[in-house]
Amino acid sequence: MSTRNRKLKIAVVGAGIGGLTAAAALTQKGFEVQVYERSDKLGEVGAGLQMGPNAVKVIRALGLEDAYMKTASEPENRISLTWDTGQLRSQEQLRGVMEKTYGAAYTMSHRADLHSLLMSQVPEKNIHTGHACVDAENFENHAVVQFSNGKEIEADIVIASDGIHSVIRKKLFGDSKPRFSGQICWRLSVPMDDFLRVNEKSPYPFTGKEYAGWIGPTGHVLFYPIRAGELLNIFAGRVSSTWADENWAVPSATGEMMEAYAGWNETMLSVLSMATEAYKWGIHDRDPLPNLNVGHIAMMGDAAHPMMPTLAQGGAMALEDGMVIARLLNANANDPQQALIEYSKERQPRVSRVQLQARQQFLNNQLHPAPPPISVGWIYGHDAVDGVDFQQS
Repeated sequence: MSTRNRKLKIAVVGAGIGGLTAAAALTQKGFEVQVYERSDKLGEVGAGLQMGPNAVKVIRALGLEDAYMKTASEPENRISLTWDTGQLRSQEQLRGVMEKTYGAAYTMSHRADLHSLLMSQVPEKNIHTGHACVDAENFENHAVVQFSNGKEIEADIVIASDGIHSVIRKKLFGDSKPRFSGQICWRLSVPMDDFLRVNEKSPYPFTGKEYAGWIGPTGHVLFYPIRAGELLNIFAGRVSSTWADENWAVPSATGEMMEAYAGWNETMLSVLSMATEAYKWGIHDRDPLPNLNVGHIAMMGDAAHPMMPTLAQGGAMALEDGMVIARLLNANANDPQQALIEYSKERQPRVSRVQLQARQQFLNNQLHPAPPPISVGWIYGHDAVDGVDFQQS
């Protein structure tokens, strides 16, 4: 194997949460990293994002945990409520227990807050907006990426984090359509104070520190705090046989959302009715890839393993990917292709299992009554920083 005396040139295609995690971790290890983002302006849309203990361990390793926790929320408990009456079905303590059991807290973040935090770890001059990838190709000693603006770059390693519509995935693994999962959802947030005023009539005495879920025969609705408890984030998922629109997110009349949950718990409906605007998503995923690398190119995040949100692990898996690829490139700097082989060997079985378990959990949630959730301890306990599982003391 050849030994390189110069620094590796690494290109990250896509400046979402996964791409920025990889860029931040690699920058901290002294690599030369350039990030190319299709959008003309950096930013992250959406609202709430669940960050389980496995994700928080990555944030901690980047030296960002204290800053992250200033805007994140750590729920006290997770509760399950009956979809129609709102009565308590089950309750599980989260605060304190997750840290002891899995090595880190279970947290909730506003997506934009986490994105900004990760972006702060990458030199501004190394992030290039307005670069939409249109092609990528492997050569003997490097890879080349071409962009719609006519520019072309060469790198020793290319990390593809260009999302579920990944151009690089299509080039390396063939043209295939994302799979509509049978689920649509609405995402919104409301001021926590407004929620707490409405919730006075609820059978369950909310404090604003809960991770609450209503699971019904046709969908599930989640409430949890974000922005250090200032906002209540809402995910309203609904079983649907079709998604006709070519776009992934479309404006939706709030009345359409309310109609979808007719007959559900009155307190929950009164909170949904606070929405002044709503967007509806069609949830898509893909089948697992057989490997996550080809030549000098590695796949990560939604470009590699888009998954249903039923385990709340899409963002967490992207963070793990970024940390693992940085660790292995650092350990194999003289043989970066071997690093990518090891990256695929370590990550492919894990992310594939999460993808498929998320699908199965969605199917289980439609049963009435819904069975107990499939165990996620094996997910939370993993530490991508070292590639080991947390051992409770």
